[in-house]
Amino acid sequence: MRTFRDHLSVSAIVAGFVAVAISYAGPLLVVLQAARAAGLSTELTGSWVWAISVGSGVACLLGSIVTRQPIMIAWSIPGAAVLMASLADYSLNEAIGAYIVCGLLSALLGATGLIGRLLAMVPKPITQAVLAGVLMPFAITVAGAVVSSPVVAGGIVVGYLVGRRFLARYAVFAAMVLGGILSVATGATGTFDVHPGITVPMLLIPHFTVGSILGIAVPLFIVTQAGQNAPGLIVMRASGFEPNDRLLLTGSGIASIVFAFFGAHALNLAAVTAAIATSSESHPDKHRRYVAGISTGVFYIIGGFLAMMIVGLFAAIPPAMLTALAGVALLAPTQNALHGTMQEGDCGPAVIEAALVTLVVSLSGIHPFGIVAAFWGLLAGIVTYAVLKRRRLRA
Repeated sequence: MRTFRDHLSVSAIVAGFVAVAISYAGPLLVVLQAARAAGLSTELTGSWVWAISVGSGVACLLGSIVTRQPIMIAWSIPGAAVLMASLADYSLNEAIGAYIVCGLLSALLGATGLIGRLLAMVPKPITQAVLAGVLMPFAITVAGAVVSSPVVAGGIVVGYLVGRRFLARYAVFAAMVLGGILSVATGATGTFDVHPGITVPMLLIPHFTVGSILGIAVPLFIVTQAGQNAPGLIVMRASGFEPNDRLLLTGSGIASIVFAFFGAHALNLAAVTAAIATSSESHPDKHRRYVAGISTGVFYIIGGFLAMMIVGLFAAIPPAMLTALAGVALLAPTQNALHGTMQEGDCGPAVIEAALVTLVVSLSGIHPFGIVAAFWGLLAGIVTYAVLKRRRLRA
């Protein structure tokens, strides 16, 4: 019987490192933007980064060891995007309570196996439209950033495009490096408030309110399941793996609950970075790719305990650079979501109209009763599809 040491490979370890580097160069920026919009202190932001990093790392590590598959768990990118619009309206303790409720819902649905069936009931174009509606505003703001800071933000766009042309997997990393160089060269950076040493997380007490549950937990749960867990399962299956969705979704939900006490908003199956770990570039033998999941977990945990240093480094980034980086980092997921919105599949043409309604409402920014637009977009899309489909069936 072959041991773990026999399965070790440089390519799989590097794949894990690249996945983490891309996460910190891209999805982490959305979290930092949300923290900045909510006015969180450096210490609270550091605890948030510690929680999502260590939580993701532990889940990747344990999941990959138990299943012998490259299990990639990360923080919810669209969830962080939702928080940018809603987090400032609630106290941090209310937000923590909402995170716990979201994790509990995820764990319960995962354990019962209902999550797959519930997602299957909603046509894919509608769920993709919700995701597109959440992500598109970030891509749109890049143009404004380029106008306000043409050298730094414009350089990021150029770096991203050149990276996509020649080294697609490292395009965001290339954009970040070029943006950093241009920021320093032009004097646009702020003071580097780096905190060397080990990050100690802050234990936060949850406060459960109806408003925060409806305004944060429900939309966070919806976009996390539709925009992260479902695509994550699809990526694994496309790479030839048969993931145990009950185990993985329940496990990530439990991890979300545990690390919510330290600031983690939602942990879920990753899609973008999973494509790296599960691909043949990680290792030609798919049975040895689980090492990439273990490698990812180790690097995430290391990054978590250096969270304050990471937050301090990013605090010096000029706003235009952060906006441009977040926009280009989410450009590919936005493109994929928009493409999925326009694919009617077996649902018929009615679903395209319903998806467009979903997209428009999700982009509107409305938040009746404190519930963000993503929830209303999903609801509007489902109702529209039900009405239009019934009308065509009768015809």
